[in-house]
Amino acid sequence: MSAVLSRVVALVGLAVGLVLVALWLGGGLAGIEYWATQQQRSAQNLMAGALRALRAGEPGAVASLMGLCFAYGVAHAVGPGHGKVIIGTYGFGTQVPFARLAGLSVAASVAQAGTAVALVWGGITLLDLGREALTELSEVVMVQVSTVMIALVGLWLALRGARMLRSEAARHHHDHHHHDGCGCGCGHAHGPTPQQVAQTRSLRDGLLVVAGIAARPCTGALFLLILTWRMGIFGIGMLGTLAMGLGTALVTVGVAGLAVWARQGSVALFPATGPWAQLGRWLPGAMQLGAGLLIAAISVAVLL
Repeated sequence: MSAVLSRVVALVGLAVGLVLVALWLGGGLAGIEYWATQQQRSAQNLMAGALRALRAGEPGAVASLMGLCFAYGVAHAVGPGHGKVIIGTYGFGTQVPFARLAGLSVAASVAQAGTAVALVWGGITLLDLGREALTELSEVVMVQVSTVMIALVGLWLALRGARMLRSEAARHHHDHHHHDGCGCGCGHAHGPTPQQVAQTRSLRDGLLVVAGIAARPCTGALFLLILTWRMGIFGIGMLGTLAMGLGTALVTVGVAGLAVWARQGSVALFPATGPWAQLGRWLPGAMQLGAGLLIAAISVAVLL
């Protein structure tokens, strides 16, 4: 692909991302969110039917239940949700490659399913909680825990973005003082470049992102797990919850791809050489700072 064409493709990604964010913030996606909620409701009813069929020993009942769970996961992820916001903002604001971001999306969805299983199993066997208490624990306590963790992810990204900007400022200052081209002659690099700082995104980043998403289990998973527990087929409930997680992952991986595409577009705004290229060097830090502050602000708004 020629340089011009690849740049155009990247810029289209940025435009698509901006349009979707503007629609979302302006309430333009309310119709899709309403549709997703309706689909989740009908899928829950169908799941209850599939469980009855399973109990009656009908052939193919397990397969149809798994299919319904997967579809529920997709519909759940299409509706409003914190997972997409985190994956999207993190993917746009940091230098994380698409493959790693897609892996994080899948890991977060599977971990979310694991949280639901642990919550129901622990809640019933250890704490002897009923359905209402379990749902309240998930909807109130876990939501708050998750939101605080997500705010921490945001602050961590913002802090790192600020550090990158500071290191770029130091480098700029250093280059300015040695603009004769030979540098200071000492042969050493003065502090890491913003790219090197961005590359040090550690395992800690990934763990924070996954934990922030996973701390808030899906209500459909709780509904399924509580029902299957009562029916004595909790193993089937666990499989169904995993299928839901994979359905959710399908959508978040799509969001991850769009975020990386939009990020490439924002990088393509700046040429490789000339006076504007200097501005491009500040971009990774500025994007990370902005993304982090946005995640933190949304989290605080949710908590309040």
